[in-house]
Amino acid sequence: MLSGIKASRLVAALLLAMFAAASSFSEPAPLATVPVLMISDIHFEPFWDPGKAAQLAAAPASSWTAILSSAPSPDREAQFGAIQQACHTRGADTSYPLYASSLNEIETNVTGAIFVTVSGDLISHSFTCKFGKVFPGAMPGDYRAFVEKTIEFVISSLRTALPGVPVYSSLGNNDSDCGDYQLDANSDFLRDTGKILTADVPAAESKQARADFAIGGNFSVTLPEPFAHKRLIVLDDLFMARKYQTCAGKDDSSEATRQMAWLRTQLDRARRANEKVWVMTHIPPGVDAFGTVSKGKNICAGKDPTMFLSSDDLPNALTHDVVSLAVFGHTHMDEMRLLMPAGTPNPDYAVPVKLVPSISPINGNNPSITVAQVDPRTATMVDYRVIAASNQTGIDTKWAEEYDYAKTYNEPEFSAPALATLMDEFSSDTGAKSPASQAYIRNYFVGDRSSELAPFWPIAACGLTNMSADSFKTCACSK
Repeated sequence: MLSGIKASRLVAALLLAMFAAASSFSEPAPLATVPVLMISDIHFEPFWDPGKAAQLAAAPASSWTAILSSAPSPDREAQFGAIQQACHTRGADTSYPLYASSLNEIETNVTGAIFVTVSGDLISHSFTCKFGKVFPGAMPGDYRAFVEKTIEFVISSLRTALPGVPVYSSLGNNDSDCGDYQLDANSDFLRDTGKILTADVPAAESKQARADFAIGGNFSVTLPEPFAHKRLIVLDDLFMARKYQTCAGKDDSSEATRQMAWLRTQLDRARRANEKVWVMTHIPPGVDAFGTVSKGKNICAGKDPTMFLSSDDLPNALTHDVVSLAVFGHTHMDEMRLLMPAGTPNPDYAVPVKLVPSISPINGNNPSITVAQVDPRTATMVDYRVIAASNQTGIDTKWAEEYDYAKTYNEPEFSAPALATLMDEFSSDTGAKSPASQAYIRNYFVGDRSSELAPFWPIAACGLTNMSADSFKTCACSK
């Protein structure tokens, strides 16, 4: 069995050799790319003005903009502060002014987008607690209705900002009718939210998409023109999360097992149909390197690293020759990773991974959106730009490019060969001295809080390619 470092370098060498061989036959034609908007972790906060909450609850989601954009309640700040304190919330999520500013930037400057990906967590943190404080006498079912209207408002606002552009969204661990990291399969909540999130699926696929979503929060959709024979597979991998429980507070792995079978079937169908696939869900696979270090786990003395998911089933399934890109969120940070097959590396099965940074500023980061340039012939993400807000309030906020991937890393595309090169450099550069390592550390936290990642760079670099606990340990303990 190869170590994580050796495997990474072997994959890099094999991928680069294959790329060079292919390039030697003829000069590739210039890439004609199209824009795709990528968003994650919006965490919209409908309780930002608690005085308006009763109006929101009584109104359809289509009327929320008028309510939220009206003059704030006189005691808004004091009311919201009291709720935040009572619910022990660590920071502020996306207020209406901030979301409105984000939507204005999208409407004004993200022109020509072919589709939009939203990789989960549409509603704010501590939603259950906040709802209970604002509506202490709520009737059964009121909570689910309010969650569903919040989700509908978030997604419909994006569709209004980009008329006619399909918006495809997964659910996140907060997006539930019973609490964070809790959800029931085959539920009314999944049935109802599925109608919202699959509304842009073409008619020929709509019935199946809604049926799949109602079971486990998943759907598959053919990507719009100019993409041909390209597909997006959306999962709700909450069922695979290490912290997952049912709404009754019980552990249950049955839906995760069923979901993995569904995913493998979708990938096999795509192969038979000669399709290339993007896979999007919320929680990334692999090691939570920051969580492992911040909790003081000595993994070299026998402690296990903190994992995002309960097993390696998802990354193992995604290392499939039809997958061109895997898209996640959850960490709120701007990250890239490379999925490699277990055992002897096979370059054909390596998959580039993009973790999309958040709009929510709850971790102290500035809000951002990501605009990708994609080759529709191959579904390869050629480049992307992160557009960041100047502040976290939405008041007098300016949006500007934080960085451009291709210019920053001098790579021709966001592909497995390119990432193999970068990851090999990151792994070798234990002192984080190279321009690429310094750029990754700087851009990881939108707004540049380099101290977040710099102190444990060698360990963090191990987590970019080593998805299993054992391979991560081998890599980290060799530094």
